[in-house]
Amino acid sequence: MKHLLQGIHKFQRIAFAPQKRLFTRLANKQSPAALFITCADSRVVPNLITQTQPGELFAVRNVGNIVPPYDLHHGESSAIEYALNNFDIKDVIVCGHSNCGAMQGLLAPESALDKLPATKAWLQHAKLTREIVQTNYAGLTPQEMLEVAIQENVLVQLEHLREHPSVKSGLAARRFNLHGWVYDIESGDVLIYDPTLGKFQSTTKQSSGRTRSNNTRSTLRSQKTSRKRKA
Repeated sequence: MKHLLQGIHKFQRIAFAPQKRLFTRLANKQSPAALFITCADSRVVPNLITQTQPGELFAVRNVGNIVPPYDLHHGESSAIEYALNNFDIKDVIVCGHSNCGAMQGLLAPESALDKLPATKAWLQHAKLTREIVQTNYAGLTPQEMLEVAIQENVLVQLEHLREHPSVKSGLAARRFNLHGWVYDIESGDVLIYDPTLGKFQSTTKQSSGRTRSNNTRSTLRSQKTSRKRKA
């Protein structure tokens, strides 16, 4: 706790004071341009990754960057609905990340999560990811399979997202675009799904030839045509 309190004082002195005008403006209004759905993992910091200011991202975070089916009692449904109906959102991003513990749990034997019953139930919203990986990528090493699962899960959650009423209506009106990203913690690279190519592409030239998308051969095979059309 001492470290956190010291951080608060440092924030007030080094970050808040020089940007007081920004925070004064934000005190009464926010105008985020992007809805950013990502994992609760402590290593994933959306504003740091995108170099955005407070007020620019409306963030939704949970274990595994999961988008459950629309439900009046889900916090994710409420957050998505609120953001898309109250702000001029131009981009909606579902962002996974490397070495995701949720995806490790998803691929593990179900008994491995017996001591985490809430997590086990929550990951049922990613069961299609597990089915896709087990059906199409059985020959990969465990690490390659994890990388595949991370990318495939982003695509699965994008499909779930499309079924939310506020997303359906927004896409029909061309108010915003959907994006699938994977953040690589070790390299700082961000892989972005290209629906035309049907794979994730690196945002940095240095790693563009190493594409994890070659590992994935990723596209939710049964939905490849529709994803190319919609994404």
